[in-house]
Amino acid sequence: MPEFEKLGGDCKTDVLIVGGGIAGLMCARLLTDAGVECTVVEKGRICGGVTKNTTAKITAQHGAIYSKLIKTLGREKAQMYLKANLEAVEGIADMCKNIDCNFERKDAFLYSGRETEELDAEADALKELGYNTEICRCDLPFEEAVGIKMPNQAQFEPLKFLCSLVNGLTVFENTEVISIKGSTAFINTGKITAKSIIVATHFPFINTKGLYSLKMYQERSYVTALENACGIGGIYTPIKSGGISMRNAGEYLLIGGFGGRTGSPCGAWDALGGFAKDKLPNAKEKYRWAAQDCMTLDSVPYIGRYSASSPQLYVATGFSKWGMTSSFAAASVLRDMITTGGSEYAELFDPQRSMMRKQLLINGFKYASSLLKPFGNRCPPLGCRLEWNGAEHSWDCPCHGSRFTQDGKLLDNPATGGKHMKNERT
Repeated sequence: MPEFEKLGGDCKTDVLIVGGGIAGLMCARLLTDAGVECTVVEKGRICGGVTKNTTAKITAQHGAIYSKLIKTLGREKAQMYLKANLEAVEGIADMCKNIDCNFERKDAFLYSGRETEELDAEADALKELGYNTEICRCDLPFEEAVGIKMPNQAQFEPLKFLCSLVNGLTVFENTEVISIKGSTAFINTGKITAKSIIVATHFPFINTKGLYSLKMYQERSYVTALENACGIGGIYTPIKSGGISMRNAGEYLLIGGFGGRTGSPCGAWDALGGFAKDKLPNAKEKYRWAAQDCMTLDSVPYIGRYSASSPQLYVATGFSKWGMTSSFAAASVLRDMITTGGSEYAELFDPQRSMMRKQLLINGFKYASSLLKPFGNRCPPLGCRLEWNGAEHSWDCPCHGSRFTQDGKLLDNPATGGKHMKNERT
């Protein structure tokens, strides 16, 4: 990745973007191309966080989401969600025309080992939304499967893409925003004054506004890159939570799954290895890594005004494992809101929409049970008890998903203040 200097003093800009991952850089690109002066600040290296760990599926097929959205949000909003993500696929495709990033068109499949009621319901939901599809046989060489095909989706290498995307952008690395007051962001070496500020830090770091600590949680996902495996000809997402996600990447087959809520036990790489040994006995694991995703109460991202009391502050978060199209959708929505005052998708993605969802109760129970557990390492600032992650040798927070090394250094947000967890011992 290209390197950028640290901001050494005060700065003024029209739009400040906090966070140099794919969401922040995409916002900067679209706003800059619209003639808006932008500045991106990143506390470490750009794309050094969640973005580097994505499997980079560019698709509007986000699991069995459309049947769910029709039930919970209604047909109109479900249709808007589909439209926004189909537009994102094509928008990224247009951006990749002049970028060497191994962009490939691929059919996407939501699959199962056999036809199920869930598959039928999702196919019916897509038809209701005007997207013609049907249950078909999946051409997997190692098992029988059926699924719903969404043709002409895509995949790419996101870091290669972003290496080109940053050309011409104003970016400062190793520049951490400590706090935001009004339209001013404060850093160690000074302050940044802007007309608008976008927080694109994966999990929002301002805890006093927006209630994001209540209406989001995080999940870990595990991935293995196999060599001497096979070509599968498409992008595969399981309809069941315990299934395997798959796509080819050059000579490798990427398989992912067996994750779960951060801070909770899960199968991780051992379970992936068992799947590979059973289904692909000649394959060999070459690489392994993990990703972390922000999950919302209703599976729809939070894109728009950070809170009702902060009209100049915006947020893009809660992509629920679909960061590629969601990042483009976020950049499009925020560009339109900043340049024209509105977006056709603003209501759908509104961060201030109703919190009355079942997941809110689950989150609340998780917080309460973790806070009441005696002894153990604690996560600042709320004090949830950290759980040991044996697969990755880290201390993980089951409340909000902050993660720490064995000696207490921060790995993943939303924890910010202090780089070490609090310790309580028997």
